[in-house]
Amino acid sequence: MNIFKELGKKHKENPKALEFLKFIGPGILVTVGFIDPGNWATNIEAGSSYGYTLLWVVTLSTFMLILLQHNAAHLGIVTGKCLAESATCHLPRKASRPILITALIATISTAFAEIIGGAIALEILFDIPMKIGAVITFAFVTFFTFSNTYARIEKVIIAFVSIIGFSFIFEIITIDVEWGESFKHAFVPEIPKGALFSILGVIGAVVMPHNLFLHSEIIQSRQWNLKGKNVVEKQLKYEFFDTLFSMTIGWVINCAMIILAAVVFYNNNIQVSDIGQASDLLTPLLGKMSSIIFALAFLFAGISSSITCAMAGGIVFAGMFDEEYNIKDLHSKVGVLISLIPALIVIFFVNDAFQALVLSQVVLCFQLPFTVILQLVLTSSRKVMGDYANKGFSKILLWACAIFISILNIILLIDFIV
Repeated sequence: MNIFKELGKKHKENPKALEFLKFIGPGILVTVGFIDPGNWATNIEAGSSYGYTLLWVVTLSTFMLILLQHNAAHLGIVTGKCLAESATCHLPRKASRPILITALIATISTAFAEIIGGAIALEILFDIPMKIGAVITFAFVTFFTFSNTYARIEKVIIAFVSIIGFSFIFEIITIDVEWGESFKHAFVPEIPKGALFSILGVIGAVVMPHNLFLHSEIIQSRQWNLKGKNVVEKQLKYEFFDTLFSMTIGWVINCAMIILAAVVFYNNNIQVSDIGQASDLLTPLLGKMSSIIFALAFLFAGISSSITCAMAGGIVFAGMFDEEYNIKDLHSKVGVLISLIPALIVIFFVNDAFQALVLSQVVLCFQLPFTVILQLVLTSSRKVMGDYANKGFSKILLWACAIFISILNIILLIDFIV
């Protein structure tokens, strides 16, 4: 309490001391896509199969994610337009429209995985059949997205992420973690025999196309670019703190997933690739409370990621008409429904949820390189970004990430086909 009083006192004495707090928020919404059901599946599988060894993959993927999300946010801050709007404005229709259509298909594929995540959690917690659970998740997400503003959604998502984080803190303190080993493997690369596909899966689950559209829109919705160069400069500085802070939270939670799986499953020679199986196995190993908290955290992850995915669908569709996202506007509403309704329909025709989740990731593998390259083309253009266009070492890093991610996704796609 004394810390908070001191902060309040300093803020009264110098109102600018805590000014950065008003810039915090957009990054947290993006973090949700970093801890969605797809991440849970790949992390649990990696930890149960290889112990602490693949923690460095989370660190590497987080570094790339920070670079790309920071770059997406810069586009929104400087231009006052999101990635979808910028593509419509600055590219020929025959180039922009196919990319945005495939991005919309990617949001459907992502929404499919997120809704299934919510349904699996409801099945674990309340024994609700998956298809009914999917309808419940869809109904809640649709109502919540249509009835709330950015500000409210930010607050709810921050609460959800906090619950997920505290859940893993509880899980971690109940197990015996070798912290020296886990810290070493978080920064020292090591590739165990047969681990290549798991490595690709962990990285591929982190950078998702809908998150790049989402971040550029959320940040530009505050319209800092209309308040002068000084405000833009300040926002660019504070945005990096927001992105770094938020992605670090995601990094910690993802590492906690692998550590939990390593200690509980790998050390007991149990390989797990299914979330329901992981939750069931926690009961005899750590007790029923641990299993319930794990499932509750998974439920909040599924619901919150479904909400941000639905918003991304509205952002992409509205952007095709050179409009910003506004849930009261028809195009934004249609985009949200385009993302959620087909995803729900497909769930009713799925018999094997795990295989369906794999297929949904293949769609993202196909689309992600197009979105990343689109973003870097726009943010490297002086015509679009002016003096804030990518340059020097940052430009090299960004394009290196784009090439690496493109190669990664091509390998995943070929592996699935072959």
